[in-house]
Amino acid sequence: MSSKAFIAFAGFVLLMAATWCPLLRPFGVVSWDLYDLNKPYSMVVLLVAIVGIAGIVLKQYKVSRIAAWAGLVLVVLVYIAAQLKVHNTFSFIPFKGMAGFLTKLIKFKWGWYLLFAGAILSVLAVPKPAIPFEQGIK
Repeated sequence: MSSKAFIAFAGFVLLMAATWCPLLRPFGVVSWDLYDLNKPYSMVVLLVAIVGIAGIVLKQYKVSRIAAWAGLVLVVLVYIAAQLKVHNTFSFIPFKGMAGFLTKLIKFKWGWYLLFAGAILSVLAVPKPAIPFEQGIK
């Protein structure tokens, strides 16, 4: 396995491990990981990471490249969704000051850094597929 393939492998493993890291901490009571935020979505992220790992191990770099980009898109989408959810959760409260106070009690945690690092690392490090050199082109 080449060094770029190993780095991409590490990126996919990091993406997989980051799904269990704390992402949100509402009201300082409990930490939520990706499975607590949206279980079907987290299963898709986990499946994309597994497909990427399988592509690296089997030297199917096109599959790994597609999985890496899909993982990055999924992480960006879940981050945008979490931002929108946090800022719109208390919009039903007629008092803007109270809604803002409650919104500030929901904290983003360090798991986001790992999710983005794994996705970006896998995108940047997946080796390009080898192009066969054709001898005797006439």
